[in-house]
Amino acid sequence: MKTRTLWLLAAALLVLAGCAGTGGEDRKTAEIRLTDLYDSMAAACGWEDGYMAELEGDLLEGYYPGLSQLDLLQCVARIPAMSSDVNEILLLQCGTETAAEEAEDILQARIDSQLDGGAWYAETREAWEQAAVLRQGNYAALLASGAHQAVLAEQWDQAFT
Repeated sequence: MKTRTLWLLAAALLVLAGCAGTGGEDRKTAEIRLTDLYDSMAAACGWEDGYMAELEGDLLEGYYPGLSQLDLLQCVARIPAMSSDVNEILLLQCGTETAAEEAEDILQARIDSQLDGGAWYAETREAWEQAAVLRQGNYAALLASGAHQAVLAEQWDQAFT
């Protein structure tokens, strides 16, 4: 009787542990606030208030055609307010994985447009060559920064670990 009870208890604990692990990961992903992630990126890069401006409306659609048609839950888009430096950040949480896949294509098209003539100077072209489109589940990002590319990617990775 004691052995059977111990086996049942052990099985129940294994089931609970399995459920807790899965639910914990889902909650971690669901709790990511993209404004907080952007703030940590800006702090890590040493950007002062006012350096980066919000990209929205027609300008956002001009930079990222088709983005407004996607099912977006969160969108943080920033570019330098007045600078020739490449520092462009777009952080998205999409409602579905399909929307996130479509977002990846839109973000990659932005990089491609800069490499196909949008970036005129050697320094800006070099920065766009290092730019990256990253994705974690329903989250997608475009990170383009000449001086801070590695820092931005590290901040992204930390948000999802």
